[in-house]
Amino acid sequence: MKRIIEWLKSSNRWKHVAGGIVIGLGADDNYCAAYAGIGVAAALELKDKLWGGKWDWIDFGLTVGGVVVGRLIKIAI
Repeated sequence: MKRIIEWLKSSNRWKHVAGGIVIGLGADDNYCAAYAGIGVAAALELKDKLWGGKWDWIDFGLTVGGVVVGRLIKIAI
């Protein structure tokens, strides 16, 4: 469990998951959640690339995965 927590802390990955969950919770339908989540994930990675970093597919996937989790929570409620 410590390895997972340390992995999430590297590159602020937990922020990608948390932000994705917030987007999923705030979306009205699946299309809205997907559209907003993919757009935000791509924008975050573009920002990293423009600031001299590299595109990180793991962060992109974690953001979109967070959207899925948030949407599932909203549907369950």
